[in-house]
Amino acid sequence: MDLGQEINEALNFIEAFRFRVFGFEAVVNETVIISWLSMAILIVLSLIFTRRLKTVPRGAQAVLEALIGFLNSFSKEHFGKRAKTYGPYIGTVFLFLIVANIIPVLSPISVSLFGHTYHPPFVIKPPARDINFTAALAILSILLVLIGGLRARGFGGWCKNLFHPVPMMLPFNLMEYIIRPTSLCLRLFGNILGGFIIMRLIEAVVPIALPPLLSLYFDFLDGLIQALVFAFLTTLFVAEAVEA
Repeated sequence: MDLGQEINEALNFIEAFRFRVFGFEAVVNETVIISWLSMAILIVLSLIFTRRLKTVPRGAQAVLEALIGFLNSFSKEHFGKRAKTYGPYIGTVFLFLIVANIIPVLSPISVSLFGHTYHPPFVIKPPARDINFTAALAILSILLVLIGGLRARGFGGWCKNLFHPVPMMLPFNLMEYIIRPTSLCLRLFGNILGGFIIMRLIEAVVPIALPPLLSLYFDFLDGLIQALVFAFLTTLFVAEAVEA
């Protein structure tokens, strides 16, 4: 395949299977499968790390407690007494995106030997390259913003806040419920898709030695940064909505 065909194949979404629910046909593609795999990894790791907990943490338990402590302090700083309500969602989204974004590191790469290119039997692609995946996460985040605002202010207080600071801001405050999830969705989608395409180009042009090194940035570091940005922006939006 030429370079253009390589990129087109990388951008296609492979269908895994389909089934019918209440007369509607549902298609499950590789994005859903990799998302399930990411969730399974988190569940297995949580079961492993929470077994045989000790009073004095060591090794993996110490790392886990440090991470949980950071997430708890981060939530308390932004949500105050509401940290137990909204903190678990922020922490879960953050950990899920970390795993989902860096999971391509586990994917084998093409190898060229004696003039022949051997393609891997499977390729793990980041689910965030699918805009449906990022849109679903953004919708969940903005629903949390909406519900949190209604719970904190009541319906009357929430409606009154739409006119803050002056009544003429009403259309702009309403537009925020469209602009914010759109920005969350497109920022995550664009960065992950861009890094994924760059990695595919590098693998096609220089398939030896260079891809594993650059994968540490485009798959690992960039994936970590995008997970942090998404979780941080969601935290700011929710904290602003629930502020009394």
